[in-house]
Amino acid sequence: MRPDRKRVVSLVPSLTEAVAVSAPGLLVGVTDWCTHPAPELAGVARIGGTKNPDVRAIAELRPDLVIANEEENRAPDLAQLRAAGVEVLVTEVRVLPQALRELDRVLVGALGLARPGWLADAESAWARVEPDAERRAFVPIWRRPWMVLGRDTFAGDLLARLGVHNVYAGHAERYPKVAVAELAAAGCDLVVLPDEPYRFTAEDGPEAFPGLPAALVSGRHLTWYGPSLAQAPAVLSRALREAG
Repeated sequence: MRPDRKRVVSLVPSLTEAVAVSAPGLLVGVTDWCTHPAPELAGVARIGGTKNPDVRAIAELRPDLVIANEEENRAPDLAQLRAAGVEVLVTEVRVLPQALRELDRVLVGALGLARPGWLADAESAWARVEPDAERRAFVPIWRRPWMVLGRDTFAGDLLARLGVHNVYAGHAERYPKVAVAELAAAGCDLVVLPDEPYRFTAEDGPEAFPGLPAALVSGRHLTWYGPSLAQAPAVLSRALREAG
């Protein structure tokens, strides 16, 4: 570990898990949404949400580094942290290879850790993926209003590697709002319903699309880039198969 990287604040649940698993005790602050791994995060300071972190509380923790993401965190908050003299590392993740590179940049490059075994496991797991026959799908991430995965998303890239073609992947927006009637009429083979950010369940989501198979998937395995990536191909493939 680099000697100047002893106190870290993470503003991204995925990166929180990556750091906590790789170097327990390094984190001094995390967001309210950082849930894994629970034992390692017990007693770590909570500094608000990903979109509304308590900048003053973070500065008071005297971190050597704050790790963030260009999509999950707001630029004004990161600018305030820098203005307070805090070093901020911002990641960008849109596809799997980029996620693996960014994890290496954070853990090895910025924190000076040995490359963790789980990162090699994740690379190997995804390299072995053989997608099933392609299925057309849409992927809601919210309802009231309905929002779906659009273009250029990490989750969409993972699904594509598993043989799921997102029919909104060419949309001008990354997370477009789409009326439920339009979704139902999109001519898809499947609807993929993750349990985050909106918590879709067997009782909340599939009923909106009668007659369409619904795959209820783990949002952590679909959208997080960290240790969960090593298990994600098996977890997601199983959920897709069970949908029929």
